[in-house]
This record gives sequence, C-alpha cells and structure tokens, in this order.
Amino acid sequence: MKTATFQDQMLKIGAVQRVMRWLDAMPRPAVAIEISWDRISAIRWSRAGDVEKFATETLPAGMIVPSAVEPNIVDSAGVRSAMALACSSIQATGEHAALLLPDPVIRIFVQHFDEFPRASQEAIPLLRWKLKKSVPFEMNDAVLSYVRQESREGGFDIVTTIARLRVIREYEELVESVGLNAGVVSGSSLAALALLESDRPTLVARISDRSLTTAIIRDGALCGYRCTELPVRGADLTPQALLDEIYPFAAYFHDAWHERIESVYISGIGKRFPAFAAPIESELKCKVQPLLRTKPADNRIAENGRLLAEAGLDGLVGWMLSRD
Repeated sequence: MKTATFQDQMLKIGAVQRVMRWLDAMPRPAVAIEISWDRISAIRWSRAGDVEKFATETLPAGMIVPSAVEPNIVDSAGVRSAMALACSSIQATGEHAALLLPDPVIRIFVQHFDEFPRASQEAIPLLRWKLKKSVPFEMNDAVLSYVRQESREGGFDIVTTIARLRVIREYEELVESVGLNAGVVSGSSLAALALLESDRPTLVARISDRSLTTAIIRDGALCGYRCTELPVRGADLTPQALLDEIYPFAAYFHDAWHERIESVYISGIGKRFPAFAAPIESELKCKVQPLLRTKPADNRIAENGRLLAEAGLDGLVGWMLSRD
C-alpha cells in the first residue's frame, strides 16, 4: 500500500525563512491540522493565503501518547470526537489536508555520503539498509523520504525522514474518519523551522510535554536534529535542566563544524521564557529568543494569523509561512 505520508524527496532545506518546502507538484491544501498530546488544531486558508477559519479542541492528558513505535491514539472515540468538532468548525470535509504530527512519531537523520545515487529506486534501499539498526521498528513497516544537501566536505549530506507506517496510518485514519485525506504529513517541528530568520548557526529547542526536539540550522541546511524524552513534563522543566539537555548538542556542532552556535530559539515554555533565556545566554554566549513572537513588529505573521501565534501554535504558523 502506498501512503501519501512521505512522498519521495518531499522535504527540502532551502533558505532559512523557507526551511521546509515540498518538492511534489500537489497544490498546498487549504486545510491544515496540527495534532499534539493535548489538543487538535485545525485551520482553513483562503485563496489569498489568509487564515479564514481556525478551531482548536483540548484533549485530556493520556488520550494521545506520541511514540515512534507503540500505538499513539489511546482513546479513539475521544480523539475522533475532538477531530470531528475541530474540522466541523472550519467546515473541512471531502478534501486534502496537511497533517502536522507530534515530533516523537517521526525520526530524522542527517548522514554524509561521498557518493549518493540519483535515482530514488537505488537511494531508498540504500537508506533503509544504512538506517535499519538506528530505528526501533522493522524496515518492512517503515516509510521514508529524503533530500540531498551539499556538504562542506564534498559529497552529500542526506536528510532522511522515517516513520513506522502503522503509526502514521493511525493519524491518517483519524482524518479519514471525518472525510478528509492526509495529502501531506510532516512533523510539527519541521514546519516550525520556517519561523527562523537568521542565516547564522542557529539552535532550536522545542518542548512539548515530555519531548524535547532540538535542531541546528546553518545557512539554510539542517546540520543536526534529535527528539528526546525529558525526565519530567515540560511544565516541571527547570532552566538548568534544559541547558544540560542542549549543551552537548551545541558542543557537538562546535566540534564537527568548528563554529559556535550564534543564536538560540526556544518554544514551549510560555511565560517562563526569561528564566530560561538567562542561563543559556550566559553559557553559550549568544542571543536567546522565543521561536514564535507575537509582537506587531513581526510582519511575517499576517494580522489574522496572530490568533495562532498567541495560542502557541508555532508548527501551524511555520506551515503558513512556508506556503508562500
């Protein structure tokens, strides 16, 4: 069975402001849905690219437990009800939708190759072989896509996106239950990367419940990406604990690229941001900012998109920006 989830080479790392693009020729869906552990949010865009309708439904803790391996949707009836309400509010049915999933569902790898096949028929088996010991599921139950990046060392850096098919199908079947088709599927943080503005080495730390997604972008290229489980929920995370989590990743970049991180963006800590920014700025000697800013001066976000920003939906805001 061919899934629409990860079409070959659907992800492209380009200019930082548009770090996520799709290489397929399918028009951008007018509907986008972001699913997280605690809510389902749905948006409809007008033809002019403005937010036309928006709805979000809160989920009680435990209804969705994001995982790359295990079933994610614990309370099927409750989650389907929330999905139906959100989609009904934006009058979405019988059409394609972009679906943004929790980060733990999708694994992303950046690997260097001196030579890499041009044909996907040769490239995909090679990547499956290279990654078979790096993912916690069988390759015969995996779906993947990849994109080439030029490497400073010559050859190619290949960004591979991989997930367990049966987990992806859980979410696809969820949107199908309300009459939609998941024409495009991505991780939430991949979409959120479109919010970045700097072309200098930048680290993004994005917290969602017990997951921490960390990515490093340099001159539009994805240099590193990881999603780890935190020892505590995000609400209980301390500034020092976050620093302890991201410092080794920053040190890895310094050792591998002989450059230092010049800016850090954080998402998922809300009003506690100032307490987190100070120790990170002191240790990494760089500016720390919220990933999603809601001030009117941020003219990248249209006025009617600020509702999304104020709700902390940086994945959907990034998707909105990447549609331009």
